[in-house]
Amino acid sequence: MKRFVFFLLVTLFAYNVKAQQPLSLQDAVNLALKKSLDLQIARNNIEISSINNNIGMAGGLPTVSATLSETEQINTVNQKLNSGQTIQRNWAVGNNLNANVTGSQLLFNGFRVIATKHRLEELERLSQQQLNVQVQNVMGDVMLQYYDVVRQQDYIKTIEQAIAAAKQRLSLVQVKQSVGLANNADLYQAQIDVNTLNQNLRQQYLVIQQAKTTFLNSLSVPPDSNVVISDTIVVDRSLDLSSIQAELRNSPEYQAATTQININHFLEKETAAQRYPSVRANAGLNYGRSQSAAGLTLLNQSYGPTLGLSVNIPVYNGGIFKRQQRIASINTENAILQRDLILQQLNTTAVSSWESYEANIVQADSARKNYALSGKLLDLTLLRFQLGQATIVEVRDAQQSFEQAGYQLTNINYAAKAAEITLKRLAGRLSL
Repeated sequence: MKRFVFFLLVTLFAYNVKAQQPLSLQDAVNLALKKSLDLQIARNNIEISSINNNIGMAGGLPTVSATLSETEQINTVNQKLNSGQTIQRNWAVGNNLNANVTGSQLLFNGFRVIATKHRLEELERLSQQQLNVQVQNVMGDVMLQYYDVVRQQDYIKTIEQAIAAAKQRLSLVQVKQSVGLANNADLYQAQIDVNTLNQNLRQQYLVIQQAKTTFLNSLSVPPDSNVVISDTIVVDRSLDLSSIQAELRNSPEYQAATTQININHFLEKETAAQRYPSVRANAGLNYGRSQSAAGLTLLNQSYGPTLGLSVNIPVYNGGIFKRQQRIASINTENAILQRDLILQQLNTTAVSSWESYEANIVQADSARKNYALSGKLLDLTLLRFQLGQATIVEVRDAQQSFEQAGYQLTNINYAAKAAEITLKRLAGRLSL
């Protein structure tokens, strides 16, 4: 029986260890990049653009078509010839067979084919840049949610230390009360503080679990997966605003906007090409056969190659082509303005994030010192309370100062990390 219980406990322990899978930031980002639906759509768009980027889609390759038709017919023939002969027959069977193969090659259309091919190349490049934008956004979102879980877990450390101090204070009050140096009010207050902190601890575990659920959902994995995140918030202090601003033009958003301008330029050329003549060469092979059981012509058969040249000259169509060209030009101007607007927004976000980054880094040093000092103050106040040189109110104040310092340090570190992630995303620097 004892062996069975031991085996069961070992099995349960092994299952629990197996169920709790550690999850690093790199693993989380890799999962998100692999399973993100937005990225899958972006990759499909790249494949579509790659398929479209072909000279045939631009109209630069010849076209070949073949047709075949055969018709059986029954006719009533009544013919009078100038020789006086009369041909009259009912239900005369006839057959018509026609077949041809025709090829056509565009020779010139105002260089519209070339402009279209270049536009298709730019569209493929735009799809790749849009994928890069999605990659940076997914990585940024995953990092923010990952470090939010780390932040919530850091709160646990502060709460647990506060509980340890509150329990120590409760023990001291109980000892003092046993010798008549403390009243019931101090005892009740100390017990209430311990209970309150325990409730805060349970509530914080719930917050952590909910944060993990949201985080796992963003990774497209089952939200009830039992993962363990063991990490700390380390802020990169080497960032520089001038270098970030200099790299904004290399950001995927700005590059995509620039590519859109090129696309609109080629659309202008395509539209302008409609006002030029188009020249097309045509060649083919025709076969025709007509047979009738009665009539003047009993059999007519012909076949042979054909070769021709067609020219289409647009003379006047109500000024439609001219208006379309003007609209395409305005769209290019709008694309340029849109790119400038994106750069302005990127720069504004960069400056705002830098201000937060710089301020929080400065505050982090001060908050770290305050946290260490508040811990020392709490220890000293507990010692003084034990020696009867401090009141319970002073101990509570020292404990609350320690809790606030711990929360403040964690929040400042997270805010600095969030600003760092935003700055790197704007410059297209996010990586693992």
